[in-house]
Amino acid sequence: MARNGPPAQPEGPGAPRRSERDTPVHGVGERSRGWTFLTHHARVLAQIARNPQARMRDIAAAVGITERAIQTIVTDLQEAGYLTRERVGRRNHYRVDLDRPLRYPTEAGLPIRALIRFLTDTGDP
Repeated sequence: MARNGPPAQPEGPGAPRRSERDTPVHGVGERSRGWTFLTHHARVLAQIARNPQARMRDIAAAVGITERAIQTIVTDLQEAGYLTRERVGRRNHYRVDLDRPLRYPTEAGLPIRALIRFLTDTGDP
């Protein structure tokens, strides 16, 4: 009987554990279980803070997700008040409201300015 979808992972004694089947973390030499410390929303916001005139395709390439996903995230960020968009000719220019608080309740007292500063710091004095 033919099965649809990806081949099943081996199960039972001697089969690799889930963490052994996962992909390596780039540059770390350890295995990942598919999570990261930063969401795509944070990464997109940082890219826009670096270049407020960036095109969706440039942001998508930098973050590593589709342009459609970028559009959805930008809409989320605009609706939540973290971004405003201004149309200039055929391009969009964005402004990040650095005084908006982080969204997680335990960090809600901190402005996103701290996160953006951390993510966009080039190490220059």
